[in-house]
Amino acid sequence: MRDTLLIALFAFLGAAAAGVLGACVLLLIRRRSLIAHLTVVAGVGVTAMLAGTLAVAQAMFLSGHDLSVVTTVVAMAAVVSLATALLLGRWVAARSHALALAARSFGDGGAFTSPDGPATAELAALSRELEATSARLAESRERERALESSRRELVAWISHDLRTPLAGLRAMAEALEDGVAADPDRYLKQIRMEVERLDGMVGDLFELSRIHAGTLKLSFARLSLYDLVGDALAGADALAREHGVRLVGDRVEALPVHVDGREMSRVLGNLLVNAIRRTPADGTVAIAAERSPDGVVLSVTDGCGGIPDEDLPRVFDTGWRGTHARTPPAGAGLGLAIVRGIVEAHEGRATVRNVPGGCRFEVVLPAAAS
Repeated sequence: MRDTLLIALFAFLGAAAAGVLGACVLLLIRRRSLIAHLTVVAGVGVTAMLAGTLAVAQAMFLSGHDLSVVTTVVAMAAVVSLATALLLGRWVAARSHALALAARSFGDGGAFTSPDGPATAELAALSRELEATSARLAESRERERALESSRRELVAWISHDLRTPLAGLRAMAEALEDGVAADPDRYLKQIRMEVERLDGMVGDLFELSRIHAGTLKLSFARLSLYDLVGDALAGADALAREHGVRLVGDRVEALPVHVDGREMSRVLGNLLVNAIRRTPADGTVAIAAERSPDGVVLSVTDGCGGIPDEDLPRVFDTGWRGTHARTPPAGAGLGLAIVRGIVEAHEGRATVRNVPGGCRFEVVLPAAAS
């Protein structure tokens, strides 16, 4: 038993010395290729066995013949181990190189395609992650292109919508200054109306910029949808009368919601104004609020005749107006974008779908805790 323990001790000391030396070598070549690392690992294994054998032979006074035999066996094992390590290293390095070449397509705006052929479990997992990342980047590029297109349209429309009233304001101001205005009071009233419209456009731009910058601050409170809808209907009544549109709100439940009252009133106001302007005279705009499995659904249904299917995905985009007209009633295309931004800030979602005779905008909000 004592001899066995001594053999184990000497073998361990010899192998440990080889292991320490191998660890130092690995530390020095840590930035080198995988082939070099595998070669060192294989060499450490063989060297450890040889060192342990030599230590035992020295301690146990083995004959020269026996030591020569053991050394020859270890040398053959070293040759096979190093050859295997080199082959494995070259194969893994080749797979890694192919993976690196395939990953370069990210920078060129292309899609990632995994290299053909077998791969280790780790490289296969890396390929799957790169494919998933490639898909997410492609979606991000599409969103970026859509946003850039919306920004260009918004700049063009805002420039036109600002230039038109400013030109009118300048003309009316010059007429009043020169004293050639036939009805100064009418001019002053028109100037006030144009200024109010410009102020509304600037307010919408500021609100949208806060939403996009993530600086929209919400003051949550527990409110009743019945009260919010009632206030919104009262605020939109004058515009509805002016357009000859009937407002209906008889399907509104008194459901509690945890929202920012001011911002949610803006959402309802934008939806109602948009519906009223798109609904022909003698038409109806209906607003409803009811509970659903997803939370609370607030809907506004108009009589616009429907939205083309190809335009439905763009309804809430910044600058979208559903028409190529540049006339002031079309608005700057910010109202629905603000609606979506505010609703998403409340962890809800805004959608639109066509219904017979018009379309229905739906806002889904989380239900307030009981």
